[in-house]
Amino acid sequence: MTMLDIQISIEADGWAGEDALLALSETVLGTAASFLAREEGQPFPDTPPEVSLLFTDDETIRGINAEWRDQDKPTNVLSFPGFPVVPGGKPGPMLGDIILAQETIAREAAELGKPFEAHLTHLLVHGFLHLFGYDHLESDEAERMESLETRILAGLGLSDPYGDTDPV
Repeated sequence: MTMLDIQISIEADGWAGEDALLALSETVLGTAASFLAREEGQPFPDTPPEVSLLFTDDETIRGINAEWRDQDKPTNVLSFPGFPVVPGGKPGPMLGDIILAQETIAREAAELGKPFEAHLTHLLVHGFLHLFGYDHLESDEAERMESLETRILAGLGLSDPYGDTDPV
């Protein structure tokens, strides 16, 4: 059963082609959705909710970050839930939007010594969890969210992105 309706838009240079990004996104978000349903009891609507992915650049995400978060700087990923959802709550028909910035992700991947696709995978999972109401503002929330990220990424064959760091 398909659990998600994934729509993608590529609005910047430097990204892989649409087919490759859609295939990666379906694998990553499908794995994350299945994990949440199986391990966390996350309910899903009968009709797969839509999640929109925007693959963009630093300039675009900087403008969005300034407008919506009052932070006039680029960031790696932004998530905008379609409807307010708390962890374990049933999402609506529009799960939300995840926006990713190519230059920031590439720079961070290089700094971390990780392949671009591995870092992108982590950020897709991170953004996806935000759409389900997970957050990392408080240390207990951060521990829970990072634990979920780590377990989902392990299911995708990737190591713990946080290693020996304290929750952020």
